[in-house]
Amino acid sequence: MDLGIYHVFNKSIAGYKIFNRRSDYLRMRDLCRYYQICSPPVKFSRYREYLRVDRLQQKGTFFRDFSGGENIVRIVAYCLMPTHIHFILQPMIENGISIFVAKILNSYTRYFNLKHKRKGPLWESRTKKILIKTQEQLIHLTRYIHLNPVTGYLVERPQDWEFSSYLEYLNLIPNEEGICTFEDLLEINSQTYREFVEDRISYQRELAKIKTLLIE
Repeated sequence: MDLGIYHVFNKSIAGYKIFNRRSDYLRMRDLCRYYQICSPPVKFSRYREYLRVDRLQQKGTFFRDFSGGENIVRIVAYCLMPTHIHFILQPMIENGISIFVAKILNSYTRYFNLKHKRKGPLWESRTKKILIKTQEQLIHLTRYIHLNPVTGYLVERPQDWEFSSYLEYLNLIPNEEGICTFEDLLEINSQTYREFVEDRISYQRELAKIKTLLIE
């Protein structure tokens, strides 16, 4: 069994915008939570209804109960962008990453195609997976991922982007609503980590411009 940690990412075909509104992002995040579990106890439609009620009542009990099963993968960090997705994943079973990614991408494709009355694939055919070899690489990669919305000029500060794990790293959302587990891998002090990430905003934006020029 491979228990390494990987940077996993995929993008839409031809840069097609696949997340168009908040509900799209939230659906993908719910898919990630649901398909982390080896054998979810209920169908996804019922699961989402439980979540809706749980959120309205602000109890958090369903989050805690549902997260008690065996996981296919551990989600260390993530960021959902309009045309692409980034994850840092650790497989917890054999082929865990492949199973998890196939389930969330296929499920979202069915949802998107039905909603927009289209047919055919939505994602590039092959999801990229890169082994993270050191803890230093890991912490720097979390910063890169969390800065994606800022680099893309979607927001000015990473904490303004709701659809990444950055708010989890800063302890700004309840633990039971998070989808990531990273405490035993990274020693995160929220204030220090905020400075670590935000000090790199200008540099990462400039680097993105250089990459664009080189490609063109």
